[in-house]
Amino acid sequence: MLKYLNGYDAKLQAQIQALIEQDKLGEYLLSRYKDTHSYTSDKSLYTYVMALKNEHMKSSSPIAKVMYDTKIRDVRAALGTHTFVSRVQGGKLKAKNEIRISHVFKNVPEAFLRMIVTHELAHLKVKEHNKAFYKLCTHIEPAYHQLEFDLRLYLTYREVFGELYM
Repeated sequence: MLKYLNGYDAKLQAQIQALIEQDKLGEYLLSRYKDTHSYTSDKSLYTYVMALKNEHMKSSSPIAKVMYDTKIRDVRAALGTHTFVSRVQGGKLKAKNEIRISHVFKNVPEAFLRMIVTHELAHLKVKEHNKAFYKLCTHIEPAYHQLEFDLRLYLTYREVFGELYM
């Protein structure tokens, strides 16, 4: 049941299990994250991502496309994806970066979306999930690790009870 929290301490997992059994996990999440974001179109998501990128990573590679992707269904495997697409146009090799966010995150608190976008932006510079990658994530979003944990709580809630944010 706690597949999104597998890497966490057993004592912490027991606390989360107790919140689930007492039907209080939703209360906890709503007390911390009341409102959902307004970036529900691909255009507004692109604007949001570019603002974060321009604030924290001006010199990184440009992003050609940002969109919500309905094909990302298994959120255990990926919350979003970053791709580097190379195409030959004429005699030149053109490269484009794309970020795709699971459509599941169209109606969540802005903090959760920011954590996912931060993660995907960090992949523009660091491909692996290593110390440098997480250092960049916390540079962009200082509360990155807490937001990642709370997002995992939300995904757990969603799997057990269904949607929390309508």
